[in-house]
Amino acid sequence: MNLDSVIYGKIPPQAKEMEEAVLGAIMLESNALDIVIEFLKPEVFYVEAHQKVYSAMVDLASKSLPIDILTVVEELRSRGELEMVGGPYYVTRLTNNVVSSANIEAHARIVLQKFLQREMIRISMETLNECYDDQSDVFEIMDKAGSELFAINSGHLKKDFRPISEEYTKEFKLLVERITKDEKFTGVPSGFPSLDAITYGWQSTDLIIIAARPSVGKTAFSLNLARNAAYHPIKPTKSAVFSLEMSTGQLTARLMSSESRVRLASIKRGKMEQWELEKIKNLCDLTFLQDNIFIDDTPALGVFELRAKCRRLVNKHGVGLIIIDYLQLMSGDGGNREQEISKISRQLKALAKELCVPIIALSQLSRDVEKRNASGEPKLSDLRESGAIEQDADLVAFLYRLDYQQEAHKVDTNIAGVTYVKIAKHRNGALETIMIKAELSIQKFGDITEDQDTQAAESYVENHQSASTQEEMPF
Repeated sequence: MNLDSVIYGKIPPQAKEMEEAVLGAIMLESNALDIVIEFLKPEVFYVEAHQKVYSAMVDLASKSLPIDILTVVEELRSRGELEMVGGPYYVTRLTNNVVSSANIEAHARIVLQKFLQREMIRISMETLNECYDDQSDVFEIMDKAGSELFAINSGHLKKDFRPISEEYTKEFKLLVERITKDEKFTGVPSGFPSLDAITYGWQSTDLIIIAARPSVGKTAFSLNLARNAAYHPIKPTKSAVFSLEMSTGQLTARLMSSESRVRLASIKRGKMEQWELEKIKNLCDLTFLQDNIFIDDTPALGVFELRAKCRRLVNKHGVGLIIIDYLQLMSGDGGNREQEISKISRQLKALAKELCVPIIALSQLSRDVEKRNASGEPKLSDLRESGAIEQDADLVAFLYRLDYQQEAHKVDTNIAGVTYVKIAKHRNGALETIMIKAELSIQKFGDITEDQDTQAAESYVENHQSASTQEEMPF
């Protein structure tokens, strides 16, 4: 969209003199480009000739060639753009009013500011025109506008580097505090000692992917994580759950079942004994009348809306753990589904870093995991719809149950309820598989007893050996 045609009678925000000063400074001192290249792109310049000159400078730098009047003129000539920018005279004139590159960053930031103003005007005008179209979907318009604003914000506003001395001092202070307090967790506790022994809690800025096939218990497990973190006796951490699949009421019923150990089916039907009702009230009143868990059940949530909500939750309510159920139900902004999921996973990682909290995103696994063998042990390649999920995540954990897989493969089993948590990727720790006990009738997960642990371990070895043998057979 041409801004001159939409800003009625007004000149778009611009700073031509500052653009000339930036370009002139780079030609006087070529190392000046290093100061601005991270946030200054060719399209940031308002004058088209300045875009071409700056692009030529960037190309020269990429070829490790010097940047001065002569080399810039020659580069523009080789690209057939020299006359378009005004010839050698115009390129030379850019240096006339510049003495040094001392103020180049300040000048460049003014140029960037004007560009961002123009972009916001463009987005606003496009949004305005679309809002007048009766055929437009208002939610698509909001999501598109939000995504574009988020893109210009993350694409051009860069954080500066920090000297190691500052970071070292901060990290050493944290280390001394951990030693003094003898803390078991450096992050948000999961409530499962065997899992926390590996992760030391969910770490701030981490994107954690928890993936499983349907009906294994992803949602129940994630609610257990939210509840365990929110009401942990040593390190309580407020949690937020974004449910794109179930309503707030459905999730609350599951939390009530898990907390009271009254069957979820009884709560759904409203068929129970009086003592069970009293048990629910007594136990759940103690826990859930404290506002430590927040639930949002907006369907087809986009990243921009999620980001706005998370910022409010973190800043206003002090939320320290965010859970998304689940990744594949989030809405994207066009392209094929794999590209959309790739972009969403990148944005979730960026959001975790921005808010400095761990984000847990549930994910579906592909059907391939069921086709391979009866062990049901997933691999990273089983993550559904995008390999980018694996790349962006700091930790990937798979939930799977042998009884679930063996039922599909018609194999007898005596290990009902034992759930394996396989840590398949751990950027800052070990790769291990742990075992926990699932009681899905009451939506509860917990560590298993020593006897159960032994039985589960034996079954794990037995079934994986059996599966390996089957895979090796050529028929």
